[in-house]
Amino acid sequence: MKYKNKVLLLFVVFLFAGTLVFAAGQKEKAPEKGKVKIAMVVKNLGNAFFEACHDGGKEATKELGGFELIFQGPSTPTAEGQIEIIDSLIAQKVDGIAISANDKDALVPICKKAMSKGIKVISFDSGIAPEGRILHLAPSSDEYIGRSEVQLLAEMIGYKGEIAILSASSTATNQNAWIEWMKKELEKPEYKNMKLVAVVYGDDLSDKSYREAMGLFKSYPNLRGIISPTTVGIAATAKALEDAGLAGKIALTGLGLPSEMKQYIKDGTCEKMELWNPIDLGYSATYITYKLVTGEFTGKPGEVMHVGRMGDIKVGENGVAVMGKPYVFDKSNIDKFAAIY
Repeated sequence: MKYKNKVLLLFVVFLFAGTLVFAAGQKEKAPEKGKVKIAMVVKNLGNAFFEACHDGGKEATKELGGFELIFQGPSTPTAEGQIEIIDSLIAQKVDGIAISANDKDALVPICKKAMSKGIKVISFDSGIAPEGRILHLAPSSDEYIGRSEVQLLAEMIGYKGEIAILSASSTATNQNAWIEWMKKELEKPEYKNMKLVAVVYGDDLSDKSYREAMGLFKSYPNLRGIISPTTVGIAATAKALEDAGLAGKIALTGLGLPSEMKQYIKDGTCEKMELWNPIDLGYSATYITYKLVTGEFTGKPGEVMHVGRMGDIKVGENGVAVMGKPYVFDKSNIDKFAAIY
C-alpha cells in the first residue's frame, strides 16, 4: 500500500512539474508574426515632434512585416494621463510599449506591472527609471545636448550677458538632465561673463510657454539670450520675441522642428538650433521594441543592436542606448529639412 502511494505521489509531482515547464514555455514564447501589438505612448497628443515619431514608427511597422502599432498619449503632458493609458494597454494585452515619459519615477509602478505581464517596455526620448523599463533609447547623450546648447548661445552673444532657460515640465527626465549639463558647461572659465538668471517651465504647452517667455522679458530687461530645449517652447519663445519687438536683440537657440522654426531661422529670430530627427527616433524605438518582443534583442548592457537603416546601436550602462548626435540647423539648410519634418 505504501509502495502504491509513493508511485502515485511521484506521478503527481512529475505531472505538476511538467505543467510548470509547459506554462513557463508558453509565457516566454514570442507572439506569432503579424499578431504582435506594440504601443507608442507619447507625452501628449497634438505635438508635432511626436507626430513625426509616429511616422517613423509606421515606417518600422511596414518594414518589419505589418504588426499593429497603437499610437496614444494624454491630451496634456502629465504622468497621470500616461498611467491611465498604460493601464488600458495592459488590459488590451499588448506585447510591447515604447514610452516618452512625463515623469521618470511616477511611471515605474505601472510599467513594472506591465512587465510582470510579459510586456516588453522601453522608454525613448524622455526616460523611465531603470527599474521600470528594459532599456532607454536616448536620441543623443545628455551631456552633448546640454553642453552644445550653451556653446551655440555663447557664440551668438559673444560670451557675455544674462541668459535664461525655458524648459518643458519641471519633471521631464530629459529636460532636467540637459539643464544639469548646461549648468556644468557654464562653470567653465570661458563663460565667466555669462550668468544664468532663471529656469522657467512652459509644460510643453504653447500658450504657457509664450507667457513664460514674455515674463522673462519683463523680469530681466538685460537678458541677452534664451535656451529652450523643447520644440514647443522654442517656437513659442520665437513668436514672443517677435511680438515683443525683441527679435535680434535677445538671442534664441534650443531644440526645434525645422518645419515650425523655418520662418524664425530665415528672419534671424533664431540664428541656430539643434534637433535629432524624430522620424528616426520613432523608427528606432518601434524597431527595438518589436525585436525585444520577438526575442531577437535582449536589451542587456553591452548588446549591439542592428536597428535597420539606423545601423548599430549599443546598449550602455543602466540600459541606456544612444541613437546619435543632434544636428545643427541654420539658414544654409533649414529649407531642406523643413520640407521633411
